Amino acid sequence: MVRFKNRWLLVEFIPYSKDGASIQSSDSSLSTKQIWSAVRDSVLSNFGDVGWGAVGSSLTVKYFSPTTNLSIIRVAREHHRIAWGAVTLLKALQGKPYIPNVIHVSGTIKQAQLAAITHNREAVARLRAQAKLPAMYQSTYDEYLDSSTKEIEALQD
Repeated sequence: MVRFKNRWLLVEFIPYSKDGASIQSSDSSLSTKQIWSAVRDSVLSNFGDVGWGAVGSSLTVKYFSPTTNLSIIRVAREHHRIAWGAVTLLKALQGKPYIPNVIHVSGTIKQAQLAAITHNREAVARLRAQAKLPAMYQSTYDEYLDSSTKEIEALQD
């Protein structure tokens, strides 16, 4: 039996305004299907049918958080650079401008999960700082951290 080897991309989609001057708040209208179709369109437009043929069978979006705009994408190891390039060349999702930021690339889902949990903690700390809440303040952010950590840890290969 041959093992199918993957690469896991941890991607943050940062929303911004058209003039590029100010960053908007996150929009919860995105879903994993919309991210998958945007990456597919980006692969097709930038790498053509050959790129999609290489990446298409293995590309899946395993996780997306609308609160932090964090996504975990799985792709075959041999062609992960095509998917990585397609993600970084994205300019918009659902007609809204986003800047994709590939935070982490790993060979196992466990390392992607650990990086996602760490990034979520940092993102919540930034949100608390923007809201000028003390670090020990009990809020919905704590509930979000607990639920997102459980959801990320439940992901299976």
